[in-house]
This record gives sequence, C-alpha cells and structure tokens, in this order.
Amino acid sequence: MKPSILSNWKIKFASRMNARNKFQSEGFTLIEVIISMALVTVVFVSLAQLFTLSVMQNMRSNEMSNAIFLSQQQIDYLRTLTYDELNAFPSVNIGESNDEIIDINQDGTDDFRRITVVAPTQVGGTAGFNVLVMVFPISARNISRDQLINNPDKYRVRAFVHTIITR
Repeated sequence: MKPSILSNWKIKFASRMNARNKFQSEGFTLIEVIISMALVTVVFVSLAQLFTLSVMQNMRSNEMSNAIFLSQQQIDYLRTLTYDELNAFPSVNIGESNDEIIDINQDGTDDFRRITVVAPTQVGGTAGFNVLVMVFPISARNISRDQLINNPDKYRVRAFVHTIITR
C-alpha cells in the first residue's frame, strides 16, 4: 500500500502546485503595472520634447530662409538700377523705401522689417555703391533704424547681406 499512498500524495501535491502556478501566472502584479506605466510615461515625455524641439527648429529655419530670400530680392532689385537711380535711392516717386515692414505671405500679419543702406563709394577707380541689407523679425518694429543698424545682433537680425554694386 505504500506505493499507492505515495503516488496519491504526489498527484495531489502536483495538482496543488499547478493550480498555484496557474493562479500566479494569469496576470500582472500591481508593481509590474506601475513600473511599466512609468517606463511608458518616460518614453512619451521624451518623444513629446523631441517633437516640440523639432517644430521650433523648423519654424526658425523657415524664418531665416524667408529673411535671406527678402535680402537677396532687395540686392537683385538694386542691381537693376542705373547709377543715377542708385544715387537717388530711395526714390519715393517710384515707391522705394530703405526701411519697410513686410508681410511675406499676404495674410495680414507683418512678418519682417527690412532695412537697406546704399552709400556711394570708389571701387578700384570706378563708381560703386556699398549696399547693406538687414532683415529683422517684426519684434524690431518699434526700434529706431539707427539702433538696428549699429547693433544688429542685439535685435536678432535674421539676414545680413553686405555687397558692392559697381557701375
């Protein structure tokens, strides 16, 4: 009879262990859930910060690209002028300005302030003009022109182009 009692006891013990293991492996403990939620939260917060940073860099890049375009556009326009027209720049008769507020996308919101300085100079025995074009964000709207010209970095200049035009 001993073998049957022993085998009977083994069967009962094994079935109890299987029931206990089955009960314990059916779900997660509260600690496991809290740890996994903390890890997921850390990952999502990191991704949100990365996304915000990339959006801000994209906006700054767009602003700088537009400012460089505006300064190059002004230089290209000045290159089309004759010596007398450059000497008389800006001519209010034809709508020129050396200090202008620009709404680049025509949405009714001013975007940039462009300042143009044209000064006659002698370049290698020929007549020429020193040309300086600076484009500032609209936050520089109420700052005097001289302050912007003397301290462009202080007012966050977005484009600074200095060139010489000869005739």
